[in-house]
Amino acid sequence: MAGLWKFAGVAAVIAAAGIYAAGGPEAALNRVTGEAGRIGTQLKADSSGSLRPANTPSSAASAANQAKGGPSAPQTVTVSKPLVRTAIEWDEFTGRFDATESVEIRTRVSGFLVDLHFKDGQQVKKGDLLYTLDARPFDRALDQARAELFQATTKVESANLDVERGRPLVDRKVMSEKAFDDRANALREAQSAVKTAEAKVKTAELDVASCKITAPFTGRISRSNVPIGAWVSAGAVANATLLTTVVTEDPIHLYFDVDENNWIKYRRLAEQGKSAGAGRVGAKVELALPDEKGWPTKGTVDFVDNRLDINTGTMRARAVVDNKSLVYAAGMFARVRVQGTEPYDAVMIPDDAVGTDQTNKFALTVAEDGTVVRKPLVLGPIIDGLRVVASGLAADDMVIIKGLQRARSGTKVAIKEEPITSAPAIAAAAAPLAGPVQPPMPGPAQAAPSQPAARSATAPAAAGTPVTKKQ
Repeated sequence: MAGLWKFAGVAAVIAAAGIYAAGGPEAALNRVTGEAGRIGTQLKADSSGSLRPANTPSSAASAANQAKGGPSAPQTVTVSKPLVRTAIEWDEFTGRFDATESVEIRTRVSGFLVDLHFKDGQQVKKGDLLYTLDARPFDRALDQARAELFQATTKVESANLDVERGRPLVDRKVMSEKAFDDRANALREAQSAVKTAEAKVKTAELDVASCKITAPFTGRISRSNVPIGAWVSAGAVANATLLTTVVTEDPIHLYFDVDENNWIKYRRLAEQGKSAGAGRVGAKVELALPDEKGWPTKGTVDFVDNRLDINTGTMRARAVVDNKSLVYAAGMFARVRVQGTEPYDAVMIPDDAVGTDQTNKFALTVAEDGTVVRKPLVLGPIIDGLRVVASGLAADDMVIIKGLQRARSGTKVAIKEEPITSAPAIAAAAAPLAGPVQPPMPGPAQAAPSQPAARSATAPAAAGTPVTKKQ
């Protein structure tokens, strides 16, 4: 407590010294009042009520007008008319490659594996020998079947002779008809035994041929699951030994799932006779791998499922893609895009020129008399760095693209016009100055998009050039 009284005493002494230096209490009070008035006048000179740099032209003009008692000078903003281009909107999906043909190689007969005729992962052609099983037991079975066929054939010949000899005896009543019928029945039994023996021979020949396992079609083979000398089992799929698999590579299928809303849109377009959308066989698609820019590869829809998946609410579609370079492999992911609209005239502005008011989007335009007018917008996708305005703007509106923070709806502004330029045009203008581009260093591939569907669009890089879908 003593320290507090001591501090208060020191403060009182300092205050008294300040008042004495100012020439007394009245002079000190006048000095404080004058300083407060000067600060208030400076704050009123700023129409927004915020502190701004004193050396800006608009602030200086406003301060001069305020000093003269006139209105403040209008703020200067940059305006431009929207860019109008013919564009196509695309719907993006995530797809997975799968082989057009895929087969598991299993054996028809059980036995020991005696030879292997391929290297793991190599290309094989239809009919190439892959495996050889020990055929000796089946060769013996074939020899036995052939012997049984010869025996049955001999019995037929003997029974046929008995019938031919007995026919005249029956005519002369030397042999009874019952004895002749017995000989005829014996012939028919011998003939049926021949057919049974022939079937056994064919079965044995098939078993012998099955000891040589060949490629069913041209493609790439996987690794061998069994070594030479191992026993391989035949039978049902659950019990049969899986030797390897073979898949085709060119062409290749790409499966992707279309959500229900887009599927309905595609069906509506198909009803109108329009070619956009993946709702019909023959529709064109474009695709790219995660490390590719643009959409370098084209494909064609060759299958659309007959019902939506009730668990995911999606429709399965499939496109066939040429794979002569063998870049694509079964199981890989790819980005797929499908034409979502017919070509249309798109009104575009920079995305920075779009304002947000909670859930509403708007743009500020300038009327002929310089008054700022707020217009609500319905937005579309981004094309070449510019935002498509589905509705809310006309092609001749002067939209504020720079200086939105200096404009308020209902106030007047000074304008400076500047044309809107799309991203490809900017890149084309900067390309001669940038010099040669070095190829990127190899690195891990990017991950496939996690979203099943997205929206993109295309537009021409040069002004006045309509967009057409590349075939």
